Amino acid sequence: MPLNPKRTVAELKELRALTGDENGAQRVAFMPVWVKTRAWLKEKLAGLPVETHTDAAGNFWATLRGESDRALLMGGHMDSVPNGGWLDGCLNVMAGVEVLRRINEQYKGKPPVTVRVVDWADEEGARFGKSLFGSSACSGALDMTEARGLKDKQGVTLPDALKAVGVDFEKVKDSGRELKNAAAYLELHIEQGPVLLDMDLPLGAVLGTFGVERHALTFHGQAAHSGSTPMNRRKDAFLAAGKMSQEIYRITDRNGGVCTIGSCTTKPGIVTSVVEECRITLDQRHLDGKALAQMLKEAKDASERFAQAGNVKVSWERLWQIEPRPFHPELIELCDTAIKETVPKSHRLPSGPLHDAAETCGAGVPTVMMFVQSLHGISHNKIEDTKEEHLELCVTAFDKLATKALAWVEKL
Repeated sequence: MPLNPKRTVAELKELRALTGDENGAQRVAFMPVWVKTRAWLKEKLAGLPVETHTDAAGNFWATLRGESDRALLMGGHMDSVPNGGWLDGCLNVMAGVEVLRRINEQYKGKPPVTVRVVDWADEEGARFGKSLFGSSACSGALDMTEARGLKDKQGVTLPDALKAVGVDFEKVKDSGRELKNAAAYLELHIEQGPVLLDMDLPLGAVLGTFGVERHALTFHGQAAHSGSTPMNRRKDAFLAAGKMSQEIYRITDRNGGVCTIGSCTTKPGIVTSVVEECRITLDQRHLDGKALAQMLKEAKDASERFAQAGNVKVSWERLWQIEPRPFHPELIELCDTAIKETVPKSHRLPSGPLHDAAETCGAGVPTVMMFVQSLHGISHNKIEDTKEEHLELCVTAFDKLATKALAWVEKL
């Protein structure tokens, strides 16, 4: 069948030239370049006998009707962060388009089950700080009250930004009807991290997306003159916070997963005062829900211990939480097999970053992801890159996965 991975690479380069500049990709959702990107995507689909439409949440769908209404979904997102990488998100969609071309040729426009490619709207959340907008609206998980109040740096609200591109915010959850016949969802993505790079492997099967516990911890001490206050008399909020920065590494040593203290602010924040208040943000992630809960408990216990030792107090505020989303075991096996049929060795790994696949999984759609190696182990950066031969391999392997998943769906 006429699968052409080189065409996918060429189209990705074409997209880079169209929507990027010297600082990287500029496909921020709901902005003019993103609108231009959508138009370009529609042009690439023009030669296929597919139905295209934009759903109530702004997600774009291309549907090749099959003998059965049961649907195999392949997806990703064309939007990027500002100054982003050239592959993040759009590789997923364009590989799906190439696989759709092959399926159309093989089955002469009528596959045994319906095949759909989706470009989810605003996966990145770069403009409004709300990731997975389109897919969470579709899954039903979107917090409408929270989303309704979101504003960008210019003070534009999310509902107004959506209205400008023809989307009625109050109806975005109507997009959930798109998953009515969804029998499987496949997503290809650059790894964005260094695991496959360090193992010198091009491809990996993804076990699921990490659950996340994100909190703000505030240590409350007492301001005092930095010159006149003896060390043993201080109630130094920063001292306890500093101990937490070391403890998170011990927590992951015991439990696995990852922990990050991403920000730290102090009050009064002057060089001549002992710190009265220190606020840090803690992000904890793990694929196993029980392990994630244990990590959180250990962090809370440690914070109380360090606060007591420093004669200060500590308070916690949950910022955000999502359960681990393990992918479908049978689809993981199919993904692993497809990789091994393409390259000598596969590796199974969890995804630390969230993806739209987490929302399809959460909505009950059998889901799996495939990763391709990222050079430098970095993403959300203009230096993001993947070897061309690896890009071609991942399109080939993803096509094999789609073939296996199509047969799997047909038997349901």
